[in-house]
Parts: sequence; C-alpha cells; structure tokens
Amino acid sequence: MAGHSKWANTKHRKERADKKKGKIFSRIMKEIISAVKQGGADQKGNAKLRTAIQKAKEANLPSDNVERNIKKASQSDQADYTEMTYEFYGYGGVGLIVDIMTDNKNRISSDMRIATNKCGGTIATPGSVAYNFDRKGQIVVAKGAISEDDLFLLSSEAGAEDFVSTEEGYVITTSIEDYVKVKEAIEKRGLKMEEAGLVMVPKTWIEVSDADADLNITLIEWLENLDDVDAVYHNMKV
Repeated sequence: MAGHSKWANTKHRKERADKKKGKIFSRIMKEIISAVKQGGADQKGNAKLRTAIQKAKEANLPSDNVERNIKKASQSDQADYTEMTYEFYGYGGVGLIVDIMTDNKNRISSDMRIATNKCGGTIATPGSVAYNFDRKGQIVVAKGAISEDDLFLLSSEAGAEDFVSTEEGYVITTSIEDYVKVKEAIEKRGLKMEEAGLVMVPKTWIEVSDADADLNITLIEWLENLDDVDAVYHNMKV
C-alpha cells in the first residue's frame, strides 16, 4: 500500500504540474492574441507582443504555436481578451481569488455562478477578499542545478523576500519592484526556472476542518478546470 500511495501521490503531482503548464501556455497564447489585437503583428512596433513572445520562449512554448496565434489574432472574427478577477468566499472563511483572461464576459459570469451552484461558496464583492492578499513575484527553480545555500544567497542578494524548499523545487518570492532584478540574477547564472510570474500571496492563512478543506479543494479544482481561468489563489492552510 505504501508503494501504491507513493505512486499515486507522484502521479497526482505530475497531473497538477501538467495542468499548470497547460494553463501557462494558454495564458501566453491569449496575451499574444491580445497584443496583436491592440498593437498589430509587427514585433518592432509592439512592445506588448515582444513581451508575450519572450514569455513564450521562457516557457518553452513551441514557435509554431506562437506564429499560429499571431495569424489567428490578425483575423477580424477573432475577439480580443479581457483580464478579470473574481473573488469568492469558500468554506470555513477561506478566501479565493480567481485570475481570468476571457474573450466572453457573459460566459465567464455564467461559469462563476455554475461553480457556486455545483460546489458551494459565494461570489464576494470586489476587494472584500483581495485586501488579504499581496501581489508578489514568484520564481520556482528545480532542485539539482544549484545547491540550496547558493541559490538562497544569490536570490537574497538580488532582493528576494522569501525562500522556501518544496518537493517541486525552490520557491523564491519577491516584491513586484524587485521581481525582474531577481529573475535576471537567476538567468545570469544559467539556471532554468520551472515557473516565473506574478502571484497573489495571502497575508494570513486560515485553518479549516478536514471536511471544509475537501469542499474547498472541490471548488478550487472546478474553477481551475475552466478554460478562461488562469489561476486560483486561496488562503487555506494545507
């Protein structure tokens, strides 16, 4: 049973990692389309498009996908994408923030209502949950390429606020202002970043019962499975 449990946990982590990678790819492709819609397909005159393409390279998004989405965005029937945020109250007082990029506000509004009908929780008024979170930079570096002590020293000297070792890798948290500086310091050492971007970090964490935790996880996973949802953040202590 122990061997099976270990395999199941590894499989679950891989599935979540693959899902997260798919979400990152989806978000970048939306950003490419939006950049072209707003500023044209010429990279030289479109800084937003250059940034999105750089993100695609860093995430190892195939160049064919990039070119395909640039062409797709140039079509008149392709809608632009809008960034949105929904806030939820989950079970046990847990707060959830949902980052969205959609080409159909009516569809996402309907999806949010369906999520609460199916999984519970309530849609909160804007700001009532977000006040308990800070927008931070977050970088994940895989283990093995550098020692924990060396990476801690490197990131700290560049301005990182927090450093945590997890099963997935080393998680480095920065202020928004120092995010680029820390990221560039890691890049200069030739280290591969598994993830890099802005996230919502809770100011306080909430402990809940096992039953409420299970219900919150069901709601979070439902939201994460929606195509328009890029990320779901929560302050549930796990």
